[in-house]
Amino acid sequence: MNPYIGGVLLGLVLIMAFWISGRGLGASGASKSVVVTAVKTVAPKHVENTAFYKDYLETHPNPMKSWLVFQMLGVLVGGFVSGAISGRLKFQVEKSPKITNRTRIIFAVLGGILFGLGSQLGRGCTSGSALTGMAVLSLSGFLSMATIFGTAFALAYFVRKLWI
Repeated sequence: MNPYIGGVLLGLVLIMAFWISGRGLGASGASKSVVVTAVKTVAPKHVENTAFYKDYLETHPNPMKSWLVFQMLGVLVGGFVSGAISGRLKFQVEKSPKITNRTRIIFAVLGGILFGLGSQLGRGCTSGSALTGMAVLSLSGFLSMATIFGTAFALAYFVRKLWI
Protein backbone atom coordinates (compact mmCIF):
# COMPACT_ATOMS: atom_id res chain seq x y z
CA MET A 1 0.00 0.00 0.00
CA ASN A 2 1.14 3.50 -0.65
CA PRO A 3 2.57 4.79 2.67
CA TYR A 4 0.76 8.12 2.36
CA ILE A 5 -2.59 6.42 1.89
CA GLY A 6 -1.73 4.07 4.75
CA GLY A 7 -0.92 7.05 6.99
CA VAL A 8 -4.21 8.75 6.16
CA LEU A 9 -6.12 5.50 6.81
CA LEU A 10 -4.31 5.03 10.14
CA GLY A 11 -5.28 8.57 11.11
CA LEU A 12 -8.90 7.84 10.22
CA VAL A 13 -8.81 4.64 12.29
CA LEU A 14 -7.47 6.66 15.24
CA ILE A 15 -10.23 9.26 14.85
CA MET A 16 -12.84 6.48 14.72
CA ALA A 17 -11.35 4.85 17.82
CA PHE A 18 -11.75 8.13 19.73
CA TRP A 19 -15.26 8.65 18.37
CA ILE A 20 -16.52 5.10 19.02
CA SER A 21 -14.73 4.16 22.26
CA GLY A 22 -13.60 7.50 23.63
CA ARG A 23 -10.03 6.18 23.67
CA GLY A 24 -7.12 5.98 21.26
CA LEU A 25 -5.22 2.98 19.98
CA GLY A 26 -2.72 0.78 21.80
CA ALA A 27 -1.37 -2.76 21.81
CA SER A 28 0.84 -3.21 24.85
CA GLY A 29 -2.13 -3.12 27.23
CA ALA A 30 -3.60 -6.16 25.45
CA SER A 31 -0.33 -8.04 25.81
CA LYS A 32 -0.24 -7.21 29.50
CA SER A 33 -3.81 -8.46 29.94
CA VAL A 34 -2.96 -11.76 28.25
CA VAL A 35 0.24 -12.23 30.29
CA VAL A 36 -1.49 -11.45 33.60
CA THR A 37 -4.35 -13.83 32.78
CA ALA A 38 -1.93 -16.58 31.72
CA VAL A 39 0.18 -16.24 34.88
CA LYS A 40 -2.96 -16.16 37.03
CA THR A 41 -4.15 -19.38 35.37
CA VAL A 42 -0.80 -21.21 35.57
CA ALA A 43 0.59 -19.90 38.88
CA PRO A 44 -2.14 -18.27 41.00
CA LYS A 45 0.01 -18.28 44.15
CA HIS A 46 2.70 -16.32 42.32
CA VAL A 47 0.10 -13.71 41.40
CA GLU A 48 -0.99 -13.43 45.04
CA ASN A 49 2.61 -12.86 46.16
CA THR A 50 3.69 -10.38 43.47
CA ALA A 51 2.87 -6.70 43.83
CA PHE A 52 2.69 -6.05 40.08
CA TYR A 53 0.03 -8.70 39.47
CA LYS A 54 -1.95 -7.84 42.59
CA ASP A 55 -1.99 -4.12 41.73
CA TYR A 56 -2.95 -4.81 38.12
CA LEU A 57 -5.80 -7.14 39.07
CA GLU A 58 -7.15 -4.61 41.60
CA THR A 59 -7.68 -2.08 38.82
CA HIS A 60 -8.49 -4.69 36.13
CA PRO A 61 -10.54 -7.45 37.79
CA ASN A 62 -11.13 -9.26 34.48
CA PRO A 63 -8.21 -8.32 32.20
CA MET A 64 -9.44 -10.30 29.19
CA LYS A 65 -12.57 -8.10 28.96
CA SER A 66 -10.41 -5.07 28.22
CA TRP A 67 -11.29 -3.26 25.00
CA LEU A 68 -7.60 -3.47 24.03
CA VAL A 69 -7.80 -7.28 23.95
CA PHE A 70 -10.72 -7.09 21.52
CA GLN A 71 -8.91 -4.44 19.48
CA MET A 72 -5.85 -6.69 19.10
CA LEU A 73 -8.04 -9.69 18.22
CA GLY A 74 -9.56 -7.53 15.49
CA VAL A 75 -6.10 -6.56 14.24
CA LEU A 76 -5.00 -10.21 14.10
CA VAL A 77 -8.18 -11.49 12.45
CA GLY A 78 -8.34 -8.50 10.09
CA GLY A 79 -4.72 -8.92 9.03
CA PHE A 80 -5.24 -12.62 8.41
CA VAL A 81 -8.43 -12.06 6.40
CA SER A 82 -6.85 -9.21 4.43
CA GLY A 83 -3.83 -11.36 3.57
CA ALA A 84 -6.04 -14.28 2.56
CA ILE A 85 -8.32 -12.16 0.35
CA SER A 86 -5.43 -10.41 -1.41
CA GLY A 87 -3.41 -13.60 -1.93
CA ARG A 88 -0.56 -12.40 0.30
CA LEU A 89 -1.05 -15.00 3.03
CA LYS A 90 2.17 -16.99 2.84
CA PHE A 91 4.00 -18.74 5.62
CA GLN A 92 7.57 -17.71 4.91
CA VAL A 93 10.40 -15.82 6.57
CA GLU A 94 11.15 -12.53 4.84
CA LYS A 95 14.85 -11.83 5.09
CA SER A 96 18.02 -11.00 3.25
CA PRO A 97 19.39 -13.85 1.14
CA LYS A 98 22.65 -13.40 3.07
CA ILE A 99 21.29 -14.79 6.36
CA THR A 100 19.52 -17.94 7.48
CA ASN A 101 15.90 -18.27 8.55
CA ARG A 102 17.12 -19.11 12.06
CA THR A 103 19.15 -15.89 12.34
CA ARG A 104 16.20 -13.81 11.12
CA ILE A 105 13.81 -15.46 13.57
CA ILE A 106 16.24 -15.02 16.49
CA PHE A 107 16.64 -11.31 15.75
CA ALA A 108 12.88 -10.87 15.26
CA VAL A 109 12.17 -12.48 18.64
CA LEU A 110 14.95 -10.45 20.31
CA GLY A 111 13.56 -7.26 18.77
CA GLY A 112 10.05 -8.13 19.97
CA ILE A 113 11.29 -8.75 23.52
CA LEU A 114 13.22 -5.48 23.58
CA PHE A 115 10.23 -3.59 22.18
CA GLY A 116 7.96 -5.19 24.81
CA LEU A 117 10.31 -4.15 27.59
CA GLY A 118 10.56 -0.66 26.14
CA SER A 119 6.79 -0.33 25.97
CA GLN A 120 6.57 -1.17 29.66
CA LEU A 121 9.32 1.31 30.57
CA GLY A 122 7.74 3.97 28.35
CA ARG A 123 4.23 3.24 29.63
CA GLY A 124 2.94 2.38 26.19
CA CYS A 125 3.74 1.13 22.71
CA THR A 126 4.10 3.20 19.56
CA SER A 127 0.33 3.17 19.04
CA GLY A 128 -0.62 4.13 22.57
CA SER A 129 2.21 6.34 23.70
CA ALA A 130 3.33 7.97 20.49
CA LEU A 131 0.48 7.92 17.97
CA THR A 132 -2.41 8.44 20.37
CA GLY A 133 -0.29 10.80 22.48
CA MET A 134 0.46 12.96 19.46
CA ALA A 135 -3.22 12.93 18.45
CA VAL A 136 -4.12 14.60 21.74
CA LEU A 137 -1.11 16.96 21.44
CA SER A 138 0.69 15.44 24.43
CA LEU A 139 4.34 16.44 24.76
CA SER A 140 5.15 12.89 25.87
CA GLY A 141 3.59 11.58 22.62
CA PHE A 142 5.89 13.75 20.53
CA LEU A 143 8.91 12.78 22.65
CA SER A 144 7.99 9.10 22.37
CA MET A 145 7.70 9.26 18.59
CA ALA A 146 11.00 11.18 18.26
CA THR A 147 12.75 8.66 20.52
CA ILE A 148 11.32 5.64 18.68
CA PHE A 149 12.24 6.89 15.22
CA GLY A 150 15.55 8.38 16.37
CA THR A 151 16.61 5.08 17.94
CA ALA A 152 15.49 3.14 14.86
CA PHE A 153 17.47 5.47 12.60
CA ALA A 154 20.57 5.22 14.83
CA LEU A 155 20.45 1.41 14.95
CA ALA A 156 19.44 0.76 11.32
CA TYR A 157 23.04 0.76 10.12
CA PHE A 158 23.95 -2.06 12.50
CA VAL A 159 21.05 -4.38 11.62
CA ARG A 160 20.61 -3.57 7.93
CA LYS A 161 22.13 -6.87 6.80
CA LEU A 162 19.10 -8.69 8.23
CA TRP A 163 17.05 -7.25 5.33
CA ILE A 164 19.37 -6.16 2.52
